[in-house]
Amino acid sequence: MNLRTRLAVLAALSVAVAVAAMAFAAYFFFDRELGRQLDVSLTREANRIQLQIKQGDWYQPDDLSCEWLAAPACAQLVTPEPAGRTLFPVTPEARAVAAGSRAEFTGDVLSGGLALRVKTVPVRPGEALQVAVRSDQVTQSLDRIRRVLLLAGAGGVVLACAFGYLVARAGLRPLARITAASRHIARTRDPAHRIPVRGRDELAELTRHFNTMLAALEESLAAQRQLVADASHELRTPLTALRSDIDLLALDGRLGDERRRQVLRRIGDQFEELTQLVNDLIELARGDEPPPEAEDVALEQVVGERVELARRHWPEITFTARLAPVLVAGSAERLARAVANLLDNAAKFAPSGSTVTVDLADGRLSVRDEGPGIAEADRPRVFDRFYRSPTARDVPGSGLGLAIVAQVVRAHRARIEVGSPPGGGAEFTVWFPSAG
Repeated sequence: MNLRTRLAVLAALSVAVAVAAMAFAAYFFFDRELGRQLDVSLTREANRIQLQIKQGDWYQPDDLSCEWLAAPACAQLVTPEPAGRTLFPVTPEARAVAAGSRAEFTGDVLSGGLALRVKTVPVRPGEALQVAVRSDQVTQSLDRIRRVLLLAGAGGVVLACAFGYLVARAGLRPLARITAASRHIARTRDPAHRIPVRGRDELAELTRHFNTMLAALEESLAAQRQLVADASHELRTPLTALRSDIDLLALDGRLGDERRRQVLRRIGDQFEELTQLVNDLIELARGDEPPPEAEDVALEQVVGERVELARRHWPEITFTARLAPVLVAGSAERLARAVANLLDNAAKFAPSGSTVTVDLADGRLSVRDEGPGIAEADRPRVFDRFYRSPTARDVPGSGLGLAIVAQVVRAHRARIEVGSPPGGGAEFTVWFPSAG
């Protein structure tokens, strides 16, 4: 059973329950109202006859039958003891009213197979007046009302099923469009498809979120294709150089010892460069996903360790660090990688003998160098993958370091900015959110 049918069935059941409740209430109301009107007419007729008896204007008919009376005019006087023929059966309760041992009352009796509604009231000592009317007409009216209510209820349920299905079909049309779009994307593997958004209800909101998901998927696939294309291009150069040097080593006997050592050193450097490039690509492939097991990281310790390693790796550069305690939630390993990339980037562009200044305080990490700085036109793309500005073509590197920094920063819900301080050079500033 599909969703439309389920909604139609639920609508029909809801209407059926509501109609049943209303029909029951209506039937109960008509039953009470018709019975009340019948009793009121009996009371009115009994009062009229009582007045006639007091005035001596009423006589009891001898041969009248209650079978053909449509109005409450079938009346008789009864005594405490049976005496003569009666128009309809007299109950012991009615004789008790004549004897004065019971108050007036209204009840039902059967006379010749007919149901009568009887009002019994005392009129004189030793006598009671009974006024009767056929009640089967009320029963017939209730039967007709019951049939009408049943037919109306059944028709209402059928109409509820039909309208419920139509309403469900119209209301779920956005879901049908989402389903069709999902099938189209699964068949064509093209996330560029979008679904038109109509209205402002929950289904329209769902459609907007679905389109947002498709846009994110399309962006992710585009970034993945771009990463593969860029990686293929960047890997081709070191692999070609490595293959050339390996082929050169294969010329056994034609290279001198010194030349062989140079080739081996170059192969080692190329292998190290290739390993670094692969590691950078693996890091970039992780995307902006948050750390799987975030922990409280003492950022000052991570930065301090990276600064010490940078001092050994770049002995011609002076690194100064002012580190205050900063606690952030994240991955110490990935944060260390980002800090190392910032320090290496600063050292690459800083002239020999210059200083790289590192400041950490109040959730703010700043790395400043004394290099040529970053041109205004290059700043929007400085964090792009494999981007190398024209002034950095001769500087070693793959152009992935700052892209990894930006990725780690986003994964830790931080933000990074690049600027040119008044004294020259470049300054990268990262703001981290508090671990709490």
